[in-house]
Amino acid sequence: MGLIVQKYGGTSVRDAERVMNVANRIVEAYDAGNNVVVAVSAQGDTTDNLIEKAMEINSNASKREMDVLLSTGEQISISLLAMAIEKIGRPVISLTGWQAGFKTDAAYSNARIDRIDTERLQNEIDKRRIVIVAGFQGINKYGDITTLGRGGSDTSAVALAAALNADICEIYTDVDGVYTADPRIVKNAKKLDDISYDEMLELASLGANVLHNRSVEMAKKYHVKLAVKSSLNKVEGTLVKEVNKVEKMLVRGVTRDNDVARISLCGVEDTPGKAFTVFSLISKENIGVDLILQSIGNNGKKDISFTVKESDLDRVIEILEENKEIINAQEIKFAKDVSKVSIVGAGMVNNAGVATKMFEALYNAHININMIATSEIKISVLVPRKDAERAVVAIHDKFMLA
Repeated sequence: MGLIVQKYGGTSVRDAERVMNVANRIVEAYDAGNNVVVAVSAQGDTTDNLIEKAMEINSNASKREMDVLLSTGEQISISLLAMAIEKIGRPVISLTGWQAGFKTDAAYSNARIDRIDTERLQNEIDKRRIVIVAGFQGINKYGDITTLGRGGSDTSAVALAAALNADICEIYTDVDGVYTADPRIVKNAKKLDDISYDEMLELASLGANVLHNRSVEMAKKYHVKLAVKSSLNKVEGTLVKEVNKVEKMLVRGVTRDNDVARISLCGVEDTPGKAFTVFSLISKENIGVDLILQSIGNNGKKDISFTVKESDLDRVIEILEENKEIINAQEIKFAKDVSKVSIVGAGMVNNAGVATKMFEALYNAHININMIATSEIKISVLVPRKDAERAVVAIHDKFMLA
């Protein structure tokens, strides 16, 4: 008898028909002799609808009260799913995040899991009950409900698998695995049978919306075997695991991220510590900076360009304007009409010429590169947003990923 943790996203449980479909999938695993623990997201657009309701009342509601509101979405899902399993005739219980023992820090709306007290979970498993857990939520040291931020249900599922030492964590979505590119953009994109934690982490961080990067990070840390599968069919998915192939595939995937904005500080003094001054001001606000480009000094001046999430752009510009006397830039420019296109592959580290091949693909497609960043297993470029989809297709074809 094994222990399986499953996670179902909002689209998988968006209506009564799909809830019953998921219930049957869970019961199938249970009837095969496994213990089953399930993390569930809010149905369909429930979270967005709840946010809209909050905005109607108070557009500046506290994060604490927003967490109390948004956590109800998952509570609806777990109760309905438990009812569906009851109807089929199997023993089941639904638990909110706090009932399941999720203890988090106090960062409302983007909390981190500190630990899971598994006593209640284990008691229910020992009774051979199917346990349905509300994803995306927990409780902090003050006894307040917290939510885990975007992709929180993925993280909840992996945390459950780690805490319970599960045999596998199955993430069910509306796609049937991890592809070499977004199949909606690249028609001949290929589904991968397996992928390493590091490659998946990069893909997740660079715009692939299959798994959230925090969940992959946790899976790698605690050696949780992950499988990405479709809730709508029985096709074999993609396994996320440690690298075990001697010859790694050169490039595993191409991604595009449109949530990007470029900021340029023009004519900054070419003195030591200037970059530290700029980026420390931004990091104090807990805002991440991605691609960074600094020009060679000329006449005592230099330019510093970097990217942030487009959703953070207004706040970063505000910070820079508030501190313009310290930064002392001649001009602050920004652009929203850009996208980040990246390639990822563990095999890149030992192969020269990968960047050249990528740049050649973009040159042949007449696409201009604004910025470049590299690591051992990824290369990212900033391109005009209007060219981003063409860039993904051109690069995918160049590396013959299909």
